[in-house]
Amino acid sequence: MTETPHPTTPHPTTPRPETLRYSSFTHDPAGGNPAGVVLDAAGLDDATMLAIAAEVGYSETAFVTAADESARRFRVRYFSPLAEVAFCGHATVALAVALAERLGPGEVLLDTLAGEIPVATTVDATDGTVRATLTSVPTRSRPTTAPELDAALKTLGWSPDDLDPDLPPHVAFGGNDHLVLAAGSRARLADLEYDFEGLAEVMRRHDWTTVHLVWRESPGHFHARDPFPVGGVVEDPATGAAAAAFGGYLRTLGLVTAPTTVTIRQGEDMGRPSDLRIDVSPQDPRTRVTGQAVPID
Repeated sequence: MTETPHPTTPHPTTPRPETLRYSSFTHDPAGGNPAGVVLDAAGLDDATMLAIAAEVGYSETAFVTAADESARRFRVRYFSPLAEVAFCGHATVALAVALAERLGPGEVLLDTLAGEIPVATTVDATDGTVRATLTSVPTRSRPTTAPELDAALKTLGWSPDDLDPDLPPHVAFGGNDHLVLAAGSRARLADLEYDFEGLAEVMRRHDWTTVHLVWRESPGHFHARDPFPVGGVVEDPATGAAAAAFGGYLRTLGLVTAPTTVTIRQGEDMGRPSDLRIDVSPQDPRTRVTGQAVPID
C-alpha cells in the first residue's frame, strides 16, 4: 500500500485515549522495537491518529478502530510518525500481547488494510512472558529491475560487489513491499550510512515500506537492518512485516524445501538487539512470525 501522508493537526474536539507502549521482539524494554498501542481508537480520525503516532515518536503505533471482544476480532490501522502503512509486524506483536494481558491468551483475528492477520498468543509458565505468532497474508517475491537496484545502491552508498551473489536482490511482499538486499559480509551490513532523503524518494517511487538488508550467518540464521526513511525513521530495530516478506523471499528462491524455522537478529548495530523467528513452508505462501513484547515503563 502507498504510504499516504495526512494532515498532522488533530481535530480539536477529539479526546485522546490512552497510548500503551511496548517493545517487541525482546525480553528487555531497552532492546527490541518500541511500538505504541491504542486500544480504543474508534472515535479518532486520520489526522488525530497520525498526530498521536508523531507524538509517540516510535516507528509505528497500532490503533484499534473497532473491536468485538467476544469474537476476539479487531480492526487495526497502523501509523508511523509521517504516514499510514497497511501492515506492521512489531506493532501487531505489541497489540496482541496487550490484548492477551487483558483478555487472556489465545487466538485473535486482526482486520488490517493488508488483509486478515491471525495471531496466536501464549504465556510462558516460567516467567509470564507473552509470546505472539502472527500469520502473514500470502507472500510473494520477484527479482529487482536494474533501475530499481541501481537507484537503491546509489543512495545506500553500496556497490554491486558489496552484495552476496548467492542471494539475489528482490522485492518481497508480506503485507507491504520490501526491497531485500543481501550483504556479502557482516562488516558491510554493520557500516550503514545512507542518503536519508534520497532513499526515501526511491522508496516512495517504488512503494517500498522498508529496505531489508540482510547477512546470512548460516542457512537458518540471518542478521538484518531496515532503513525506514519513508516513515520518518532512520532505522527500524525489528521489522516483523519485512521478516514475513523475507520468508516469501526464501521460499521463492527455493531455499526452503521443507518446513523450516529461521531466526533473524536485528537491531544489534543500533544498540537495540531484537530476535525474530519465522516459520516457512514450501506448501504455504504465508509466513509465521514469532516474538514477545514487554511493556515500557
